[in-house]
Amino acid sequence: MTQPIETLLFDFGGTLDADGVAWKDRFHFLYRDEGLTVSAEAFAPDFYAADDRLIGCLTPAADLAETVHALAANLEGELGERRARAGRPAEPREIGRSRRVANRFLSETSAILARNRPILEKLAERYRLGVVSNFYGNLEAVCRSSGLAPLLDVMADSHCIGAEKPDPAIFRAALDALHAEPETTLFVGDSMRRDCEGAYRAGLGFIWIAPEGAHARAQAVAGPPVLTAVTALPELLDILK
Repeated sequence: MTQPIETLLFDFGGTLDADGVAWKDRFHFLYRDEGLTVSAEAFAPDFYAADDRLIGCLTPAADLAETVHALAANLEGELGERRARAGRPAEPREIGRSRRVANRFLSETSAILARNRPILEKLAERYRLGVVSNFYGNLEAVCRSSGLAPLLDVMADSHCIGAEKPDPAIFRAALDALHAEPETTLFVGDSMRRDCEGAYRAGLGFIWIAPEGAHARAQAVAGPPVLTAVTALPELLDILK
């Protein structure tokens, strides 16, 4: 970036609450631990269907726990329909499975949020912070329940804005709320399609949060700076400033 960084915008759902692992992949891992044998490719349509059914259906006050449990319940319904189409009977292990998965998901999320919060507190002393997320209409409540809201100057929810990443409109809405310029703003996210493409289309710089294996791929194609966790962000920003 050619100008000093003044604003940092983050994705929620794989970035602030996980180390570059999307909710779809986290849920698939947890369901595999519960004995589900569906491949990641076959699991994806079930997850997206469950995810889509939440948009605009949660109350604006629904917190993180409500959101995750509702998503797990929807997903359990999709998996049940898959089983029924295959003509297989329900198995005893499915009883209470969505609750167990949701509770493990929330426990892992809470640990990462607790680890990342001091980093965000430090960053908030130097930059304006915000979240831009493809969400369900309750992003602000989720950020409050996650303990992040006091550190954020804007929380742009795709359902409320009426535009989803990678549409530049959702990024511009966040910038307008902050009276910020794209030339002095970095977006930090975990998705190359939604986050990186959207940030670049809106004129923002981008930092990729991704698991270790993605680093070599990013370097091979001269991609964006890539970190394994938000905890490494302050050091990178010291280099960039």
